[in-house]
Amino acid sequence: MKTNIVPVGNSRGIRIPKVMLKECNIEDKVEMEREGRRLIIMPVRSYPRQGWEKAFSRMHKKREDALLLDEGVEELEALEWK
Repeated sequence: MKTNIVPVGNSRGIRIPKVMLKECNIEDKVEMEREGRRLIIMPVRSYPRQGWEKAFSRMHKKREDALLLDEGVEELEALEWK
């Protein structure tokens, strides 16, 4: 498919047909790489818990990973739960 390069503010861009975006699972963000004279555009994968392992490790080292509530449940509290 051939397409034109168009002005976008002080930059230049290309228009990608909606069908091609859908087929490539591209939504809001992309990663771009250059291989020789080729430009490669790939969808950015979003992982909801990305980076949690490193964050928890840092918390543990700083001793910031203590429980905020007691582990035990009082009998009266347990009766209120349904």
